[in-house]
Amino acid sequence: MNGTLHLDCPDDHVALIRIDRPQARNALSPELLCALADAFIEVRDDPDIRVLVLTGTGEAAFCSGGDLGLTLPLLTGARAAADEFDRRLLENPLTMEVSSLRNFDLGKPVICAVNGACLAGGFELMLGTDIRIAAEHAQFGLPEVQHGLLPFAGSMARLPRQIPHAAAMQLLLTGRMVSAQQALQWGLITEVLPGDRLLHRTLELASQIAGNGPVAVQAVRRTARDCSGLPLASAFALEDAAKREVLGSEDAREGPRAFMEKRKPRFVGH
Repeated sequence: MNGTLHLDCPDDHVALIRIDRPQARNALSPELLCALADAFIEVRDDPDIRVLVLTGTGEAAFCSGGDLGLTLPLLTGARAAADEFDRRLLENPLTMEVSSLRNFDLGKPVICAVNGACLAGGFELMLGTDIRIAAEHAQFGLPEVQHGLLPFAGSMARLPRQIPHAAAMQLLLTGRMVSAQQALQWGLITEVLPGDRLLHRTLELASQIAGNGPVAVQAVRRTARDCSGLPLASAFALEDAAKREVLGSEDAREGPRAFMEKRKPRFVGH
């Protein structure tokens, strides 16, 4: 096997996906890419899951990107497909899209716990998440140009929208890594913590979000993402649609009622 993926539910309404290939710095083999795509679809389709946490095994790397000995030679044509995972990756373009959260939306918040080096395809996967928290020793980079390649899983489109343009171009064109503190300064991540506190803090944040009204959380997330880059009039129209959806829900009636009755709300998700 070229890596394993673990999908667990450590808390109510919270799922945890962990990339487990530490001997290869959690590099994405075709097998792992297929497993990621399947896991993301499973999370999307499970109504009991409200928040997803994504991380890697070990302290060395969150994910070092596509496997340069397996995945990239397959995609460039330098090696032929050898098994079902290779064939699926070549024949079903949705597998690459879903596994990188590119042109695929879970419809639920995704928090990335960056436990080590976050490079290439791993960096691009992180860009598809909503909140990112990193260990102090984590490093970030897009080294593809150093190998005569390019980051084709979302970075050229997403990165200049998420951090200042010049910072994005520095990462894209030099291929050099930056520290967690630099990533924090640019706004690429939201918190930097000691490695032994990373997962606890991430799950704590996930549980806090999962405890909020799921109709409201999903509508806020979707609207904020969809409004990006739109003229204000168009963005306000999306806000108005979200307002109608949420205020018409049972959760919107339950929340204020629970507050007045001084009890925890019992959200039902509709």
